[in-house]
Amino acid sequence: MSEEEQIRQALHSILDDAMQLLEELSDVAFASKVKVEWNSRMRSTAGRAFWPEARVELNPRLISISLVEVRRTLLHELAHLLAYYRCGRRRIAPHGVEWQLACADLGIPGERATHSLPLPRQQQQKKWRYSCPRCGKGIERVRKMKRYVACYPCCQKYNGGRYKKEFLLVLEQIV
Repeated sequence: MSEEEQIRQALHSILDDAMQLLEELSDVAFASKVKVEWNSRMRSTAGRAFWPEARVELNPRLISISLVEVRRTLLHELAHLLAYYRCGRRRIAPHGVEWQLACADLGIPGERATHSLPLPRQQQQKKWRYSCPRCGKGIERVRKMKRYVACYPCCQKYNGGRYKKEFLLVLEQIV
């Protein structure tokens, strides 16, 4: 058997095991709706989950990193779908308590929200810098702000969290 066939067989095994685990934790009807696809357009993202469609997209570059990462990323994304399935129509945080519980149930307890895989990252130069006239804290942005924005910490501290023109961020410089 060639190396490519071995990898293909291992990928099928990973997918079958994950789907069987998902069936045990939810139900057959939900698990049968879940679709897993490879998305060759992904660059820095390892995977994505789409709740309404019950679809998971994985970065094919994961295969060259390791099959362990393929499995972990697949389970990470399935945990998103399982968390939303369990909560029904209730809104949940993407990497909140419900997701963490789903991760633990899928066999990846302590899973982190982000990865440190050797996937290329695109760094965009931040061209716009804004600062708060009250506290002096600044933020840098790739795009220019289109609306008036106030310093949230100052609004929290001095105005009960409500917008106040006094804390309006000022364009400090164009980097």
